[in-house]
Amino acid sequence: MVTRQERETRDRFAERYAGEAAEVVRAVEEVVIGGDWGANGYTTRAEADRLGVLLGLDAGSSLLDLGAGRGWPGLYLAAATGCRVALTDVPMEGLRHAVARARAEGVSARAVAVAASARWLPFRVGAFDAVVHTDVLC
Repeated sequence: MVTRQERETRDRFAERYAGEAAEVVRAVEEVVIGGDWGANGYTTRAEADRLGVLLGLDAGSSLLDLGAGRGWPGLYLAAATGCRVALTDVPMEGLRHAVARARAEGVSARAVAVAASARWLPFRVGAFDAVVHTDVLC
């Protein structure tokens, strides 16, 4: 059962993800994060690279990105390491951006977006080699 707080959070993020990022936001992201990946948090590109190394991601790996929003850092890690990625979040608006980004980056064959709460995931146990949830409060 979805709580009132969860519904309010979903609605707030749905509104945030609904529009395109302004050019100034992209410029700030480039400076602070190190790339324009539709980030919606504070994980830097260097930190995402470190996650890829620590998690041992490669072309044979499958990654679950919880609270993926617009796809950062899951899509970046798929592009950088060759891994497969499942992006999960509740607001569809962010996932729509993520799907478009996956096509633009040429990783759509290795990326899937699933509207799901981290509380109730539709995956079997052991389906993924690694999980990330950067900048997410679960």
